[in-house]
Amino acid sequence: MSARAIASASEGGCDVKRVLLVEDDDAAAADLARIADAAGWASTRVASIAGGRTAVARETFDLLVVDRMLPDGDGLDWVRGLRGRGPAVPVLILSALGRAANKVEGLDGGADDYLAKPFDPDEFVARARALMRRAAMPAESPDLLRLGDVEIHVKARTVHRRGQFVAVSRKEFELLRMLADHAGDVLTRSMLLDAVWNLRFDPQTNVVDVHVSRLRRKLEIDGLPNPIVTQRGEGYAFEPVDPSETRGPSQTGGPDATAARHP
Repeated sequence: MSARAIASASEGGCDVKRVLLVEDDDAAAADLARIADAAGWASTRVASIAGGRTAVARETFDLLVVDRMLPDGDGLDWVRGLRGRGPAVPVLILSALGRAANKVEGLDGGADDYLAKPFDPDEFVARARALMRRAAMPAESPDLLRLGDVEIHVKARTVHRRGQFVAVSRKEFELLRMLADHAGDVLTRSMLLDAVWNLRFDPQTNVVDVHVSRLRRKLEIDGLPNPIVTQRGEGYAFEPVDPSETRGPSQTGGPDATAARHP
């Protein structure tokens, strides 16, 4: 989109979305620029991580589209660094590294979505629009969620249990939030994989089980029930533990113990 068109749209009250394309392949970058222009977005293209750093320091973007195999490193490493600073801009990884393991790595590394090359332009636009729409929506949920003896601070993305800080990764937080939002309900592995990692169920991946196991270990307090319970053959559920419940004999039974508290 030209500078004149952007100015005209802005004067007319149209919110022009600004997209940064971090892509070193000239042909691929040209295709992305054409797609962005057709969607009505203003795109800026850089060919390296260094260029991306300079661009985000100078300008505000609504979406970052980042390739992984760049001349000066893996674009995902740059995304990881971005996540520790300031407001989070949505990131869509666009890469030829398209195996399920690559996607999980990208999403765990801080990307909001991951699309493998070659891709369908319509799907790219739909995913990009969804990310920008989600980022623009005001938070409707309360900042502090209290479920039993667990406190979840939504904006700060922090977790406490009985006043003790629980260090969790980005994906562990999203997983806990998903379970907590559906407290008392059993969520299948397929549901969690789709909601947290935006991936279709893959019987070859155990990413959900691994993350649940880590999260359970972090939430463990000896002698108290774990709020995340396993329903064997079904999935996982968040069962709030009464803050007044006192410690008894160890009830953790290991990170993957099946809880009998769920009806």
